[in-house]
Amino acid sequence: MKLIRIFIIVSLANLQAFTQNKILVFQTDYGLKDGAVSAMKGVSMGVSKDLKIFDITHEIPAYNIWEAAYRLEQTARYWPRGTVFVSVVDPGVGSSRKSVVLKTKSGYFFVTPDNGTLTLVSESMGIAEVREIDEKVNRLKGSGKSYTFHGRDVYAYTAARLASGVISFEQVGPKLESKVIKLDYKSAAYENGVIRGNIPILDIQYGNVWTNIGDSLFAKLNLKFGDLVSVKISSGNQEVFSGSMPYVASFASVKEGENLAYLNSLLNLAFAINMGSFAEKYKISSGPTWTVEISKK
Repeated sequence: MKLIRIFIIVSLANLQAFTQNKILVFQTDYGLKDGAVSAMKGVSMGVSKDLKIFDITHEIPAYNIWEAAYRLEQTARYWPRGTVFVSVVDPGVGSSRKSVVLKTKSGYFFVTPDNGTLTLVSESMGIAEVREIDEKVNRLKGSGKSYTFHGRDVYAYTAARLASGVISFEQVGPKLESKVIKLDYKSAAYENGVIRGNIPILDIQYGNVWTNIGDSLFAKLNLKFGDLVSVKISSGNQEVFSGSMPYVASFASVKEGENLAYLNSLLNLAFAINMGSFAEKYKISSGPTWTVEISKK
């Protein structure tokens, strides 16, 4: 009997590891020039003062769903399991798009419009279950006449209730099919000595260009530090950059002003100029339509 009790306690502890943990993390395209973000956090604290509230960023370019998807993918994995994320980049507010909460197989929760924001985390973390937010229950009281600030009235409120344990995941609303709206983009792939992929994002502070070519795929080119990489970057059908650069460990491996290829902090291939902006110099941006092709020179 004692062993049974121990087994039950351990099982419950493991189950708890995959439930919400009172950590709430926000991301929006609102900026911090006005009170929108503060209002969302105020609503959350009104639900529970025990919440621990943090931010990914509120500087997603306006309406840029793709960048919102990438920033979630970039950061979510480093938070404890059970963390609840709110991402509000919602150009379709007031339309028929659904408000959902995704629970991943890895134990994270994402509260967001189902408009493509969940494209990357659903692939990397897996979909355990998706529920549509029932606004009859999970909506800020007195906000029914507001149609344009779901970030405050629906997402922050629901996420706070979920993160604090006021509601369970099952109480979010009705269960949906285990799928989400996905944005189209080019997955990285190797063929005949060439790797083709996508430029999902820029390291915007420094102008470095990040790809979705991971270290294991890049290793198929059998390059060592100092070898040259041939690089072609295109936007749609238009070639924007073509050239070669050394693959190096860090920026200091080349002279100031020189191009380089390196593995970034996510262990994805990236391009940079030592003490300069690769993106600005070559007029490179990011998103699903930006593609890259690399090979060993």
